[in-house]
Order: sequence, then structure tokens, then C-alpha cells
Amino acid sequence: MARLACIGLAGTSVEWYDFFLYGTASALVFPTEFFPKDLPPIVALLASFTTFAVGFIARPVGAVLFGHFGDRAGRKTALVVALTLMGIATTLIGLLPPYRMMGALAPVLLVVLRFAQGLAIGGQWGGAVLLIVESAPPDKRGFYSSFAQAGVQVGVLLANGAFLLAGLGESGEAFLTWVWRIPFVASLAFVGLALFVKAKIEETAAFCAQRPPESTRRRSPVLEALRLYPRNILLAAGAFVGTNIVFYIMITFVIAYGSSAGGLNLPRTMLLSAVLISALFSIPAHILFGALSDYYGRRRIFMTGAALEAIWIFLLFPLIETRSFPYITIAIVIGQLLNAMMYGPQAALFAELFATRVRYSGASLGYQVGAVLGGALAPIIATTLLAEYHSSVGISAYVATACIISFVSVALLKETSRVELHHEAPVSLGRP
Repeated sequence: MARLACIGLAGTSVEWYDFFLYGTASALVFPTEFFPKDLPPIVALLASFTTFAVGFIARPVGAVLFGHFGDRAGRKTALVVALTLMGIATTLIGLLPPYRMMGALAPVLLVVLRFAQGLAIGGQWGGAVLLIVESAPPDKRGFYSSFAQAGVQVGVLLANGAFLLAGLGESGEAFLTWVWRIPFVASLAFVGLALFVKAKIEETAAFCAQRPPESTRRRSPVLEALRLYPRNILLAAGAFVGTNIVFYIMITFVIAYGSSAGGLNLPRTMLLSAVLISALFSIPAHILFGALSDYYGRRRIFMTGAALEAIWIFLLFPLIETRSFPYITIAIVIGQLLNAMMYGPQAALFAELFATRVRYSGASLGYQVGAVLGGALAPIIATTLLAEYHSSVGISAYVATACIISFVSVALLKETSRVELHHEAPVSLGRP
């Protein structure tokens, strides 16, 4: 379990590092490098965030493709393919010529590569999580699977840290011209992790025991999951909406809000540093709340986080608007900690909602549909609300509404922490 937890943490860290590099670059670099310079800054930022959203649109497609693959060929094989695809796509983004050299072809290729990133992330999460959940002791599934969840914050730490280090000692012009490319090209080295997983990790016993016979493999696991668990998929997506919106507001939009788009004129390094500090606090928080969900139940921890986050978001932006680094950091740190209450137990919760033979498809669909409804449009909606009302209150109301949706969705689900995963379909065993 220690090795699997480390692989889950490393796998999700690498995937999210690549995915979040794009998110940070979409706020800092892409508006000027991949779009015409005569566009107004707010329009260029919206165009950049639109390409950012393409990755989310691709995620359900990746969930379908890798879900089918993962429920047929195995969790490990699907994870290896997803890791390889992500590493190659991210490296190619770092090698892509800018708009001044390629014209309109530059943003087109950027969108294509972003779509490939979305496909990879759509399949990666299910593979990394299920390798852990299906192997963990029943009373520690929340704890062990939270390591994969914590990989998201490690990815934030690596991506923003890479940008921060790459920009130190370089002029703004140098950063925009070539320095930003270094963290992207470095992603090629992470393909080696996929080879390690392929060589060193075994398939889960749950998958091997429940692997369908050849005579029944013509049935699509995705269609089977939709037929058997439409309610669970829908509620899982709703549960993830608030979690995902909060997350991308915290790590992507606040950077743009604190810089030129928000009119605060804060240094880029200040905002990146605050996000980095919040990620450091959030990593152990994910593991803590995942472990607490084994004892108190997934729903109780998740719903508490959603309710508190809906309140805190109205304090987040006023603290950022103080322009004080300590207050900005406190605002983002607390926001991330509350979000960890939702995201930490989520891997175990989603996996426990589905039978083994369709678990990869069902859990991935719920997760990625929620990502599209949540994070895909979060920076665009927040930027539009800011431009329309010139105030952060509308953004806070938008995020709070999303948290309420997550709260209600989880409230409508049954408690899953005592579900037996090796049954044909999840069966509640009751609390001990």
C-alpha cells in the first residue's frame, strides 16, 4: 500500500503539473504570445482562458475512452497510456512557435494540444485512484486514496514553482519569449514515470476477480455504467462542481485578478508565492480529511467543507484587495484547506459508488462531467463578472452557489465508507 500510495501521488502530481502549467500560462503568457497584439487585454485574457477551457471539454471524452479501456484492459494499462500522452502533449506546447511567427495556426495548434492534455487527464485520475482504492484495506480507503488527491496540490506546487523559478533574474520580455517554455519541455522526462508504473505495479485483485468473460465484453462499460448508475453519475458530477470551481478560482483566476485584469497591479511573484504556500498547507490537509472520512464518513466531511467554503468565499476577495501579501496568503490558504475537506475524501467516495466492472467508467464520468460544468468555465465566468460589475461580489455569489450545489448533491448520496467493493454491485454493510 505504501508503494501504491506513492505511485498514486506521483502519477497525479505529474499529470496535474502538466495540466496546471497551462492554467498558469493562460493567465501570464498566452494572451500576449498566442493572440494578436492589437486585442484589448481583457479580450486576449478571455481568449486565453477559452483555450484553457478546451482541456475541460476533452476530459469527459477522455473519461469515456479511458473508462472503456480501463474497465476492459485494466487500471494500470490505462494509467500508463494517459501519463505518456500527457507528457508528450505538454512538451509540444513548450515547443510551439508564437503568433508572430505562425499567425492563426499558433492558437489552433495550442487548442489541439490542450485537447490532448484534456484527454489524458480525463483518463489518468480513474487509473491512479482505482489502483489505490481497490487495493486498500476497507477501513483505510479514504486515507490511502487521499494521496492521489493530494497530487493535485503537488502539481500546483510544481507548476507554479517552476514558473516562479524560471522567472527569477529574467526580464519580463525574456520570460514571455522563452523562459516560460522550460517547465513545459521538462515534462518529457515524466514519461519515465509511465514506464516505471508499467514495469513495477501489478493490476488490482478486484479488477482481475471481476474481469468480464470474453462472451460479455461486447457490452460497453460506459453504457453499462450509464444504465445502472445514472443517478450516482449525476450526483457525483454535482458534488464536484463546487470543488472544482473553488479550486480554479484559487489557483488561476486570482493570479489574473491580482494582476492587470483585476487592476490591482500586484507583482506576479507575490501571487504565485501565495498560491504555492496554500498548496503546501493543502497537501497534508487532503490526507487528513481523507483519513477522517474513514472514521466519520465521506458525506459528513465533504458537506462540512462545502458549507464553510460557501461562507469563506465572501471574505476571500476583500482580503486579496487589501494588496497585503500576508492577507492574500491567508485568504487563499484557508480557501484551499476548506476545499481539501471536499476533495480529500472524494476519490474513495466516487469509487465506492460503482460496481467493479464499470467503476473506472462511472467514477471517471462523474468526475470529468463535474469538471466541465465547474472548472472549465470558472475563469471565464469570473472574468466576465468582473468586467461587467467591476466588483468581486458577483464572483463570490457564483462560487457560493456552486458550493451549495455540491452540498446538496452529496446530501442526496448514501454513505459509502462501509461499502464492500468486491461485490457485483456496492452493498452497504452498515457502520461498525
